[in-house]
Amino acid sequence: MSPLDVSTRPNLIVGCGYLGRRVAARWVAAGRRVAALTRGNAAALAALGVEPVAGDVTDPASLRNLPAAATVLYAVGMDRSAGHSMRDVYVGGLANVLDALPACERFIYVSSTGVYGQTGGELVDEASATEPLEESGKVVLAAERLLRERRPDATILRFAGIYGPNRLLRKQPILNGEPLVGDADRWLNLVHVDDGVGAVLAAEVAPVAGETMNVADNEPPTRRAFYTLLGELLGVPAKFDHRPEPGTANRRVANRAARDRLTWAPGHSTYRDGLPHAVRSG
Repeated sequence: MSPLDVSTRPNLIVGCGYLGRRVAARWVAAGRRVAALTRGNAAALAALGVEPVAGDVTDPASLRNLPAAATVLYAVGMDRSAGHSMRDVYVGGLANVLDALPACERFIYVSSTGVYGQTGGELVDEASATEPLEESGKVVLAAERLLRERRPDATILRFAGIYGPNRLLRKQPILNGEPLVGDADRWLNLVHVDDGVGAVLAAEVAPVAGETMNVADNEPPTRRAFYTLLGELLGVPAKFDHRPEPGTANRRVANRAARDRLTWAPGHSTYRDGLPHAVRSG
């Protein structure tokens, strides 16, 4: 099989979780072969039509059976129950996969807008400084830099916070009537999971090798605005224990590059569209 002969190669998902499973479902529905690395969900993946590949990104010896793939979607998240540090998973795990991975045509990496450390509520884009304040952002940035060194052709998608059915941060405290402690006027940067899937699918076919783009919706809300609407939809008014947090990360993430380069636009353009859908669906 030549490097360009990808007709029989599967698409490989490393990190087949909340986002990855939805991408897998779309690929399977389109008649594509899909494989996914898993530490123990083989039966569930097989039921979705996905070919399970046993392995763990933190265990190099377990990665010997990674298949040659047409497209790799790398969307590994943090499983705190596994006992590894974030750096072990995000940086060490990525290095292990890159060492073991056979040639592939496209590598799409799901990163995070946590790499931005601006504190003044300013609008940031891909040209803005990446000087994260939090350790998690520093680890994500280190992983991005490792990937750029090893796979300069990779497409990096910096995701805002993903929300959607069965993934609504602070839902249970609101239902319990608990006040939300913190700066209610800080900005949230969000993207509905369906629109995140759309961005990944667009990145697979767009000529964006080597590019970095933010994936977010069109209008960052404040925490107060988002959780007020969530409370209204849940039928329980959100309560706030507002405590200003000066000097902490606080920015609004622009999505213009992804909209232009991927020919993509979020179907749930703001939280006002996406949040009702997420509450109704789960």
